[in-house]
Formats: sequence, structure tokens, C-alpha cells
Amino acid sequence: MRARECTRRPISRRSAERGRAALSGRFSEKAPLDLPYTSAFICFFERYPRYFPVCEELFRAIKAGRTNASTSTLTLIEILVQPYRQKKDDLVLKFYVLLTTYPHLAWVPMTLNIADQAAKLRAEYGLKTPDAIQAASAISCGATGFVSNDRAFDKVWQLNALSLMIFAER
Repeated sequence: MRARECTRRPISRRSAERGRAALSGRFSEKAPLDLPYTSAFICFFERYPRYFPVCEELFRAIKAGRTNASTSTLTLIEILVQPYRQKKDDLVLKFYVLLTTYPHLAWVPMTLNIADQAAKLRAEYGLKTPDAIQAASAISCGATGFVSNDRAFDKVWQLNALSLMIFAER
């Protein structure tokens, strides 16, 4: 099975606001959702106690097709660094296979348009380069939700930053 690439179009401010409302009921709506938050994957795979219940719910919704999801190829880079550093090739393979074949998870490749959008976001909101790439990737796919625990994304009107911390406390 090949990894799917995102082919959605950017969303309007109004669509972004509707997305936040739709996703306030957790992950039950079939709305595009972006998963830049690398730790969401790690918390799910490693069953991190505080976030695993909400991550499990999220990934079940994605797997069942109740929620469409996308993430930047940058996420794969970030996830694979530690296993490569620790020379755990079996873990590298496990993550790679799982992530690239996960149902209803689209991968957003780094393109010149995303790079340009990321530069604009860095300039306007002061985001760090990886964060700007993740945000630009989500915007390019028309994601209506942006799963993260980073408050820096709250100021980006094109995104609906959905905090795992907040969901985990519910």
C-alpha cells in the first residue's frame, strides 16, 4: 500500500471557524484534520498515560474514516530521528510501515508553494521553521483542525489549534 498524498484546497476563515465548531464534539465529524503534533503519534504508539486515551480516540476515528487526517512529511522526519539515533532499525521500520500505510492519513509533501506559505507564516506570526511548515501544510490541505499542544498556533487564524491537553482533561 502506498502512502496517500493530500490533494485538498485551502480553506476560508469561515470554514476554519465551522471546523472548530464541528470538532468541538471531539473527533466524530468527517472534517479534514491535520496532525502535525509529532507527540500525538508517539503518545499513541507508546501508550503515554496522560494522552493515550484521547490519542486512541483520535486514531480510531481516523482509521474508521470518521475523520480525514493529513500530516506533513516533516512529521515522519521528526518521528524517525530517535529510532535512527538509537540505531533501532526495527523501530524505524515499524514506524515507517505503520505511518505510511495508516488508513485515511494523507501525507503532505514539501512543495515550493508550502515553502512560500511557511515563509509568510513565519513572517506574520513568528513561528519556528518546522512549525511554519506544519501550519502551511495544514492550510494547503484545507484542514479544519490542527492537533497540537503548542500555543504558538493559536494566533494563526487559518488554523483551528486543537490542544491534546484540553481534550485529555475532558
